[in-house]
Amino acid sequence: MTTLLAFVGAIALLVVFHELGHYWVARRCGVKVLRFSIGFGKVIYRKRFGRSDTEWVISAIPLGGYVKMLDEREGEVAEEDLQYAFNRQPVLQRMAIVIAGPLANFLLAIVLYWILFVHGLPGLKPMLGEVPPGSPAAYAQIQSGETILSINGETIPSWQELRWTILELALRRGEVRIEARSAQGEPLFHLLDISGLEAKDLDGEFLDKLGLHPYRPVVLPVIGKVVEGGVAQRAGLQEGDHILRANGVAMQRWGELVEMIRAHPGQTLRLDIQRGEMTSSIELVPQGVAESDPKNSWPGTRKTVGKIGAGPQVDNAAWQAMLIEVSYGPLEAFSRSLRKTWETSVITLKMLGKMVLGEVSMKNLSGPITIADYAGQSAETGVAAYLSFLALISISLGVLNLLPIPLLDGGHLLYYVAELVKGSPVSEQAWEIGQKIGIALLGTLMIFAIYNDINRLISG
Repeated sequence: MTTLLAFVGAIALLVVFHELGHYWVARRCGVKVLRFSIGFGKVIYRKRFGRSDTEWVISAIPLGGYVKMLDEREGEVAEEDLQYAFNRQPVLQRMAIVIAGPLANFLLAIVLYWILFVHGLPGLKPMLGEVPPGSPAAYAQIQSGETILSINGETIPSWQELRWTILELALRRGEVRIEARSAQGEPLFHLLDISGLEAKDLDGEFLDKLGLHPYRPVVLPVIGKVVEGGVAQRAGLQEGDHILRANGVAMQRWGELVEMIRAHPGQTLRLDIQRGEMTSSIELVPQGVAESDPKNSWPGTRKTVGKIGAGPQVDNAAWQAMLIEVSYGPLEAFSRSLRKTWETSVITLKMLGKMVLGEVSMKNLSGPITIADYAGQSAETGVAAYLSFLALISISLGVLNLLPIPLLDGGHLLYYVAELVKGSPVSEQAWEIGQKIGIALLGTLMIFAIYNDINRLISG
């Protein structure tokens, strides 16, 4: 229910802003607006205010919306109303009406980012964890425990900003000049080589390939909780038990214990534990559980891993110390919101371009199922995460609508630019051909997006 409400709320807000952009500019240009619809298909609610020409409706399919204007191409127009018809307006005014929708989405993103920057964005400190030998980070002499202060002179307040900045530099093949602070407080400078990043690496966690990992407090192999009726409880494990060895192998971290358990589904595992002053041994058989195989992208590919139904004892204070809240004054927040919206738009456009050229996998396309899932997850995380999600989707909607594809706002703009160049409107035949091409392109994109959604559901 949270996912459904978060998704419907997001779509409603984004659609309303987009269509209000078209509506507001159309009214300023003297165009009569016949209907403002949230959703498509059968009308389930309608309202007309006073003597207004506009019918405000909510339709059954909440995956978009539209503004229907008086237009001779869509029906007969009375002689006295011709001056209010969209197609009778000067081409520059028609262009302004069309572009107003995407601009409204960008404006919404700016407002949302401004609210977030003023209120404060939660994040993870840009402190580095273990640097793998032989990685680009190791060659740059970056060491564990360093805190990234800036990249190419731009302040890096959080790990999220670090990832975003390097993604942008990777897309334009820029160099990465890092200013950092060592664990002892000494200033350090590095030049990170990212030339080894390929376009396909951008599909996943590309920072891993560079050897950059966020610092994580050590979690010891100490039992924090056991699942009622699970393997761990039945074997006699209790909260506070310190796992010393598993099948004779010393356990230093919780992750090592997890990997040992996962590697032994349905096999006897001997655990040496310390409980208070006493040490003892327990034997248990991890339950085999099927889960998606991250090394095999084929839909439905599963592998069996072991699980015992136990969680670690976590030092909450250590983890809280890794969190940071980044906030700015109203003026600086506005400047940063403009910049964030611009940078996100450019990166979105570049990623779309690389998909078209085949340099980035089409798996990055998401459909309504994935968007709904992200909406629900962000809503459950908190208001800040949900607003950040809304800003990102609003920008994506604005960029998508500006693509020069017939049926989209960008396609209409393309027609009007051609009209400016040739001095007369594009022919009806060209409009019809464009509509068919647009339907085919958008249909293909939707098929890819829904296939990716289903693939993600199957593979987990």
